[in-house]
Amino acid sequence: MASNFDKQIEMLRKCTLISEAEVKNLCAKAREILIEESNVQRVDVPVTVCGDIHGQFFDLCELFAIGGNCPETNYLFLGDFVDRGFYSVESFLLLLALKVRYPDRITLIRGNHESRQITQIYGFYDECMRKFGSPNVWRYCTETFDYLSLSATIEGRIFCVHGGLSPAINTLDQILAIDRKQEVPHEGPMCDLLWSDPDEADGWNLSNRGAGYLFGGDVVQKWNHTNNIELITRAHQLVMEGYKYMFEEALVTVWSAPNYCYRCGNIAAILELGEGLSRSFKIFDAAPTEARGAKTKKFVPDYFL
Repeated sequence: MASNFDKQIEMLRKCTLISEAEVKNLCAKAREILIEESNVQRVDVPVTVCGDIHGQFFDLCELFAIGGNCPETNYLFLGDFVDRGFYSVESFLLLLALKVRYPDRITLIRGNHESRQITQIYGFYDECMRKFGSPNVWRYCTETFDYLSLSATIEGRIFCVHGGLSPAINTLDQILAIDRKQEVPHEGPMCDLLWSDPDEADGWNLSNRGAGYLFGGDVVQKWNHTNNIELITRAHQLVMEGYKYMFEEALVTVWSAPNYCYRCGNIAAILELGEGLSRSFKIFDAAPTEARGAKTKKFVPDYFL
């Protein structure tokens, strides 16, 4: 079986699509592995934490060039693998194939874009239709989204989540009680974990995203104290410098899609955590144009504009 997935990884690393039947099989195998994982998946150091990818396949290759290939490097991805970029299919399937081949060396948690509704608006559905001629691959992938963990802890001391906190959740045990195997709800604790953002204003405030909340430094301080956490690591928000600390380094946002949407001009970062939870960031730029081939110029969907 390993050699079969090795072949798929080799193809996907070259940005070459695998067949619809192979996608179906890969997703089924991935669900068998993911269903065994916790809503708060335990991860040990050393590990490299990565933020949003958003279908920017050639920038994902840059990330692996900077951070090291899996399985030599242990990875934790914080969600938003798809939408907006031109290669959501190849990006997600490569990460999924790595997960199936090396389940203990890569952890994938769910972002707000790992959703049927969102992917029908922001590009992944259209890309699957364009590349495979039917919605089947989109369906296999979105079924797999439902099995992704909602969060992770590193050495029990760093809490990792795509978006942020929820007024309905005070403890890690309350996250464990959520039934995650569903489409992302429009409201409630599961929604908040994937949609919320930190904010300079204290307390809980409404988010202009239309889902989740804005939460302040006081909320972070209380959460970290209650759960014996020293750092919240999350993604979800574009950071021009690749990463950004808030609340006296109690929370950090990591963003791993350089030159987001092929126009934002930002750099990207990954966070390497070592023994004793030592932290070091590696920043990287978008892949050079010549590394992208000719495809990047094609198909500019209207949601880029």
